[in-house]
Amino acid sequence: MADLHGSYDDLFTAVPSALAALLDEGDVGGSVAVFVDGEAVVDVWGGFADAERAVPWQRDTIVNVWSVTKTMTALCALVLADRGELDLDAPVARYWPEFAAAGKEGVLVRHLLGHTAGLPDWDGPVAEVYDWPAATARLAGQAPQWEPGSAAGYHSLTQGFLVGEVVRRISGRSPGAFFADEIAGPLGTDFHMGLDAEHDRRVAPAVPPPGRDEDYSASESAPGGVTETRGTAIRVRDGNGVAWRRAQIPAASGFGNARSVALVQSVMACGGSVGGVRLLSPAGCERAREEQFDGEDRVLGRPIRWGLGYGLFGATYGWGGWGGSLVMIEPESRMTVAYVTNQMREPAKDTRGLEIVMSVYDGLKGLRA
Repeated sequence: MADLHGSYDDLFTAVPSALAALLDEGDVGGSVAVFVDGEAVVDVWGGFADAERAVPWQRDTIVNVWSVTKTMTALCALVLADRGELDLDAPVARYWPEFAAAGKEGVLVRHLLGHTAGLPDWDGPVAEVYDWPAATARLAGQAPQWEPGSAAGYHSLTQGFLVGEVVRRISGRSPGAFFADEIAGPLGTDFHMGLDAEHDRRVAPAVPPPGRDEDYSASESAPGGVTETRGTAIRVRDGNGVAWRRAQIPAASGFGNARSVALVQSVMACGGSVGGVRLLSPAGCERAREEQFDGEDRVLGRPIRWGLGYGLFGATYGWGGWGGSLVMIEPESRMTVAYVTNQMREPAKDTRGLEIVMSVYDGLKGLRA
């Protein structure tokens, strides 16, 4: 069995066993963390940080978690809303006047968070996602593809710029800086949007699925001919590049490990406070679960329920990223589960996150007994 490092409560032995099984099946590396009541009951990692399997995955190894980053950006917006600085029912143009162009006067902030704004496609060049003023100006000039609020379509790349610009207009800081100052800093957690060069040595680059190379793109990865990303294709080589790490791409370029993801989102599982640090009121946390849409997503091509910045799944909520990373929040148990990996798989065949989550529940029953 694959060697793992870290620690776990004996009630949760199924969790490290599940990670070890994935590594035994051929995955390069990854980490898993489970937090209950804001405390780690599982924090394990194993495998390698590089495709050549020469550099062991360390405690401080971090990886691009792709769309799990959306949950971090959503948290920034929810913090501002809880402080009364952001009205989720206000037109976006109240905070970002240029956004009212092309018939978007009626787009509300909650439409951005709920993937119902009608701006799902990134049509600019890849290089422009590294240029915040250019990216946000492009989106401000676009017309919505449907009446905002009437339908949903996964805003895979665009959501981060849309929500992030609202955060920037209100706070005067980039979303990455706001996150660092107001969330990661107070919690003491190792998650970054806009990665400084000092952290490059710790990054585990994404490894394409077997049989694929670094030109593998999000636009070709979804099952059934439905693409997760429409418009300009984002490739693995883009995500592995220095420009991607440095940029503010708050829908897709967050870097962390399972411990950092789980700790941040434990704020949502624990009524807004973790380790004596309060970021939100309990009511502010509950906003995340306000249903914005329930039906077939026009981009994903499958039924989904969207909350405010999170996908809703029964009593749980959270989201996953291209390549396999995932975070799941269960407020009733005050639990958060996070799994991150550098090993990509074809999405149609990727059940790893679900397997990790399911492995947690026997331990949770024992903990609550």
